[in-house]
Amino acid sequence: MKKLIMTATIFVMTMTSNVLADIKMGIILGFTGPIESLTPAMAASAELAFKEASDSGSLLGGEKISIERADSTCVDSAAATTAAEGLVSGGVVAIMGADCSGVTGAIATNVAVPNGVVMISPSATSPGLTDLNDNGYFFRTAPSDARGGQVLADITKDRKVKSIAVTHTNNDYGKGLADVYVAAVKAHGINVTAVTAHEEGKGDYGAEVATLAAAGGDALAVLGYLDQAGGMIIQGSLDSGAFDVFVLSDGMIGDSLTDRFGKDLNKSFGSLPGSTGKGAGKFAEVAKAGGIDSSGPYTGESYDAAALIALSMQAGGNADRGTIQANVMNVANAPGTKIYPGELKKALDLLAKGKKVNYEGATGVEFTDVGEAFGSFLEKEIKGGKFKTKKQR
Repeated sequence: MKKLIMTATIFVMTMTSNVLADIKMGIILGFTGPIESLTPAMAASAELAFKEASDSGSLLGGEKISIERADSTCVDSAAATTAAEGLVSGGVVAIMGADCSGVTGAIATNVAVPNGVVMISPSATSPGLTDLNDNGYFFRTAPSDARGGQVLADITKDRKVKSIAVTHTNNDYGKGLADVYVAAVKAHGINVTAVTAHEEGKGDYGAEVATLAAAGGDALAVLGYLDQAGGMIIQGSLDSGAFDVFVLSDGMIGDSLTDRFGKDLNKSFGSLPGSTGKGAGKFAEVAKAGGIDSSGPYTGESYDAAALIALSMQAGGNADRGTIQANVMNVANAPGTKIYPGELKKALDLLAKGKKVNYEGATGVEFTDVGEAFGSFLEKEIKGGKFKTKKQR
């Protein structure tokens, strides 16, 4: 009888341990800071993919994923690094994030790579991250600004802008994008009247607006963040009459901008990574069913980043950090059965049988040899005080 009781106790303890031993995933995004209006939908989209994999019953024989969030702030590398250290010490096996390029590079270099933790960023676009010394642990489902800046310049030319002033946020993202964009618009024969940097978090941007106004131009390119400096520079420009046409980078595109300025921005335009393909449509359906507005920037990329992590575990048959790193490229690219949003169970079942999958996802995922998306872009314009997609580039 005593032996039976001991056996039963061990069984119960084992079962309890199994129930509690979820696979820990980290999500680190700027829940505060200059893009805080964008990150809730990004996080929810990633969590949707993790939930889909968990609820399928097919992930590693029925394993579940638990999620821990952390705040990158988008702009404070020290705070972001500390937050990421908390995730890693807490046992996460991979990180979906970070978001802004500077904090992403800091986390990768100081935390993720030294600890052998995969990071898949949905939105860090600085060209400098292409050459990051990451030992194969950093990936991004967003394409580099080396292409994004060229696309934005092409749209500027097609909109018949003849002269332009440029202001960019003073960090890796802003400087990298500005370098590409300015060179590309000049190559198109557009006169660049000024290129100035701005800092985030100031209370007033009157001096910056005055400098740009003095330079003049048909339009002002704002390469920054909508919830802080970028939005305030637009406000000052409209109030002073300095500019009424704005060329907007991806970090400036979100409903909080049009909610704030409405039809005053009707002649403005921009671009951001995205697709109008089959996967985008499927993601819109899956997101809507999950109560998520998929129209904002980087929601599809966030879902895709999380999905790739889950599929990488399944491909390697284990939930450890090294297995994920070894299999991301295998599930992201051909050969294999194409997988779209809402089809993660199908993918997990195929992988369990030793089959290959080619994850297309929401954004047509295809990685370069350094693990970043080739990517496509959406040309955005503001009509009736709302962002509208004109076409895919």
